[in-house]
Amino acid sequence: MDTLDEGMRTNMCQITIDVPEETIIALRMPHQDAAAELRMAAAAKLFEIGRMSSGAAAKLAGIPRVVFLSKLADYSVDTFRLTEDDLKAEAQLG
Repeated sequence: MDTLDEGMRTNMCQITIDVPEETIIALRMPHQDAAAELRMAAAAKLFEIGRMSSGAAAKLAGIPRVVFLSKLADYSVDTFRLTEDDLKAEAQLG
């Protein structure tokens, strides 16, 4: 998984979670890759429920915002949230 350039890093804190070995086995990937996958999944979900902006979620995932936005489809998360009124307004502009 791509990581943020050193210049883009902000102060980080480390949170340790216990993950059942079965989870790592189910993911079928090395531990390091599983850690990145879990960060991305958490970031995608927190973005999806509106708890984080795309920029903050990308930082959590450790990837550039554009890459984060492009990976959201892998998690069935809409990149943009438009209401029916938003769509009607957009249609009138075009």
